[in-house]
Amino acid sequence: MAGAQDGQDWSADASFPALLRAARRAYGTVVREALAEAGCDDMPRNGSYVIGAIARSGAPLSRIISELGVSKQAAGQLVDTLVTRGYLDRAADPDDRRRLTITLTGRGLAAAEVIRDAVERVDAGLLRQVGPEYVAHTRAALAALIGAGHETGGHGHDQ
Repeated sequence: MAGAQDGQDWSADASFPALLRAARRAYGTVVREALAEAGCDDMPRNGSYVIGAIARSGAPLSRIISELGVSKQAAGQLVDTLVTRGYLDRAADPDDRRRLTITLTGRGLAAAEVIRDAVERVDAGLLRQVGPEYVAHTRAALAALIGAGHETGGHGHDQ
């Protein structure tokens, strides 16, 4: 299949961690450029992950932060920065005043759309280059790798 092998000889000798880092960088570069074009050039490191995860799944912030594998202090600073820069809103939970709720602001929703569109562009290019079968196999392999990380006590996410 053209694209799956052409110009990819270097990948046969690369370690999986190196390949994963380069793949992550490919997405990150496109996302950062799209955010900058949309006026969101102040997005902090890991901010696009948090914004995208909240928009995509509505997962609790604690789980999203846990998946990042950062300290509680770093997580708190990230959330503070996202609030200060207008991407997130933090308010007391009306049902339990001891808890805070985090929601996307209008700017956060706009950034989430930009992030989603950028990821979809990279995904579409990947599909064109290697085809849906290779993409499906890659997803299965990555899911197995993440599962293996959980079984061995790792988070299965970047540390």
